[in-house]
Order: sequence, then structure tokens, then C-alpha cells
Amino acid sequence: MTFNLFLDESCHFEKDNSSVMCIGYIKVPEASYQKLYECIRSLKLEHKSTFELKWNKFSNSRLPFYKALVDLFFDSPLEFRCILVKYKDRLSHEEFNGGSHENFYYKMTYFLLKPNNLGSDYKVFLDVINTRGKERLNKIQEIFRHLHNGESPFVSFQHLHTENFFFQLTDLFVGAITYKSRVVAGDFKASHPAKMEFVKYLEERSGYLLEEGTEPWESKFNIFDHQPNMNKNVGQ
Repeated sequence: MTFNLFLDESCHFEKDNSSVMCIGYIKVPEASYQKLYECIRSLKLEHKSTFELKWNKFSNSRLPFYKALVDLFFDSPLEFRCILVKYKDRLSHEEFNGGSHENFYYKMTYFLLKPNNLGSDYKVFLDVINTRGKERLNKIQEIFRHLHNGESPFVSFQHLHTENFFFQLTDLFVGAITYKSRVVAGDFKASHPAKMEFVKYLEERSGYLLEEGTEPWESKFNIFDHQPNMNKNVGQ
């Protein structure tokens, strides 16, 4: 089988006001791509949502639409996986990442994609806005070709704009996970009631608290909780 993976990230810059970062993807069976895309389009029309779906544009009035998207996800063959990195201030890029936050990003991308089965092909799509262009794209592809001795199951890496609905769904999930984790970490003085209602609904449907990792073998909605050792400055 062939799958399309739509990657997005949140709070991924080295220096920002967030104590966490998250990178994740929505996994779409290519054979079901068009049908699922049209399902999202129909939901947008049903809920009269004409704007791009992004966590940083969260609207109270669109909460029923957001919940309907969660239901669509859990009632479909779509899958989600992310790596949640907590305590960014503990990361030691000098010791473990060649002094580069960019190298850490490559490591996280590798561990994010690694669990996908070798018996299938994967087309990976990255958001144009959140990447550094062709240089980063080529580097990621080079890493996977090297690690798989030229026979990488990740057959292509390509930039797309966020108008794609699956990017937007990834953004919504990654944004919710990052937000809940930042609330728990105390990054905000007060939480947003509508955002927390959505977070609770996603937790109910997934069966997991968003600020915690899931079981390693969870395939539908997987969160890998990456925490640097509190007694050492590690950046693995």
C-alpha cells in the first residue's frame, strides 16, 4: 500500500516562549485520499466554515465543526502520530546535536517516521511555511536514503501549502496537544475555555490525556512523549 503523510509542527523554534514543541502527521491511505478529502470538504460546507483550519485561528463558533472533524478522524482509516518534546530548555544541542537545533529537528523527524512498516511506500508532505525550503527537504530525504541503504520506503518528500485539508487537520491535533501541554506546564496565566472543551473532546475520543504519551503500540492516535533527563542536559 501507499500512504501520504502530512507533517506539521508547533512551537518548534529553539527560542520562543514555549516550554514544549510538537511535530506530527496525519497518515492517509492513498487509495482513500480523494474520498476522505471530500468528506472534510462536505463538513466544511455543512458547518459553513470558509476559513483555513488552523489552531492559532481557533474560533468558539466553530467548535461543533472541530468536534465533527474529530469524529470523522476516529471513524475513518486516518491515523495520527506525533512526538511531544517537553522541557526544551533541557536540550543540549552542543553535546548531542552538533550544536544545532536543526539537527535535533532532523532526529525528531526520523523518529517520527521510523515506526511505519517497511512493506509499504510513503509520500511525505511538509508545510512550506514551517520549513526552511529545499535545503531541509533534501537533507531529510538524504538521511532516510542513507539509513535504508538507498531503499527507503519514504519514496518522496515534497512541499505543499497549508490549503490542503490534511495539513489543517494535523495542525489542529498538534496545536491541541501543544496547548494542553503548555497549560499543564504553566505557560499560560489562564486557559481558553473553548480550546479546553475541544481538548477534552479529543481526549475522550482518543482515550488519552494529550499531555501524556500513549501506549507505544497505539496506531490510531499515537503520542510519543520525549522528555530530556532532568538531571542532565541531554538532547537526544
